[in-house]
Amino acid sequence: MTDTPGWASPGSAPSDGQETGASGPADAAGRPDAAPPADHSGEQPQGPGVKWSKEQPPPGQWSAPTGAPAPGQAPPPPAGPTWGGQPPAGYGPGGQNPGGYGGPGGYGAPGYGGPAGYGAWGGAGWGGPPPAAKPGVIPLRPLGVGEILDGTVSTMRAHWRTVLGITLVVAVFSQIIAILVQRLVLDSTSNQVLSDPNATPGEVGRAMGNAMLGSGAVLIVSLVATVMATALLTTVTSRAVLGKPVTTAEAWRDARPQVLKLFGLVTLLLIICLGVIAVGVLPGILVATTSSPLGGIALAFLGGLAACVPALWLAVRFSLASPALMLEKQGIAKSMSRSAKLIRGSWWRVFGIQLLAGLIAGLVSAVIAIPFFALALVFDGGGMSGFLSGTPNVGWAYLIITGIGAVLGSTVTFPITAGVTVLLYIDQRIRREALDLDLARAAGVQGYGSDAPASGS
Repeated sequence: MTDTPGWASPGSAPSDGQETGASGPADAAGRPDAAPPADHSGEQPQGPGVKWSKEQPPPGQWSAPTGAPAPGQAPPPPAGPTWGGQPPAGYGPGGQNPGGYGGPGGYGAPGYGGPAGYGAWGGAGWGGPPPAAKPGVIPLRPLGVGEILDGTVSTMRAHWRTVLGITLVVAVFSQIIAILVQRLVLDSTSNQVLSDPNATPGEVGRAMGNAMLGSGAVLIVSLVATVMATALLTTVTSRAVLGKPVTTAEAWRDARPQVLKLFGLVTLLLIICLGVIAVGVLPGILVATTSSPLGGIALAFLGGLAACVPALWLAVRFSLASPALMLEKQGIAKSMSRSAKLIRGSWWRVFGIQLLAGLIAGLVSAVIAIPFFALALVFDGGGMSGFLSGTPNVGWAYLIITGIGAVLGSTVTFPITAGVTVLLYIDQRIRREALDLDLARAAGVQGYGSDAPASGS
């Protein structure tokens, strides 16, 4: 073994019956001097080299000194945690090793990988890397699925006033417009015409035109509501990651310059996905109008189903474009490019997390909306009979009661979907661009990556 401060290896054991030589005094490090002093008793001086003292203990019983150090010898170091525990007891000239490597007091008990050794977590040895800083709702490191969902819920709890104010206003506004459109455009007359087998082609055409107009209006209103909620909740979630409070006015002031760009981005993504599906459906429509209606319908169905695959792939690929646009203050094209770059190689992971978040949001919305739907059928005159006959009554009572359920459902689902998207964006940037260092600096965490270069945006 090599020498260590405080104690020295005894060397090899002498053979039985052989006289051992004297050793000189130890130096300050516990090592024997190379040249022993002259013996004044008249005996011949010992030869050069390291020798054993005459007062050598019996073979196999040597142990490290535990009493007071001899004059001129440095005291042993204080006992403390070492890589291999205390020096092995019994490692002596006789060759015995009752407490050697792997023994009760040797290199492993408590030693390398033992209860208090080098590999023990929380013991006297190395305890692993320090925990990541957590100034806000998530730790500043790559996130798991549970941490992303927990961060979304924690944001809703920590900033419930701001989140509730944003989602409630947006949901109420969108539902009021949707109720007016359904009552004034999609009235019961149109529903009755579409369900009447004796209706004339002109009546059916007008009813279908009204239905398409009303559905388009509702879709636009829903799109605007989604854009507004996403813009404001993105700012709230980004502040929650840093552990900083934010009000509704501050969120609007920060998001306002990017709202029009976000609306253009969402519209463009919707057109791209619908365009891909339309391309898949178009051959079936042409066949249905020219030769075989039944075959054309089947071909359109299969084509649309096949086109959903690339449409879904594009939707997931560009799903992080909205937080990139809001937080990086980028344009539409640059935001789409950033999303594609961040998701490259992680498509299935991002898809799975967003699918899980969508299922959770849909389940919560259904649990909230179903009781209001049942109440609407009961309290609206003729609602239940109309629902059973296939022509539900869309009176004011029915629309208002179902609208209340939709508002409550949107108040919960908007923060879930927006929060998961923002945290996915932050997680992907932490994994690829070390964004956690920039977030720690922005949150004021002391000594977190202070020597590391800042990552690019």
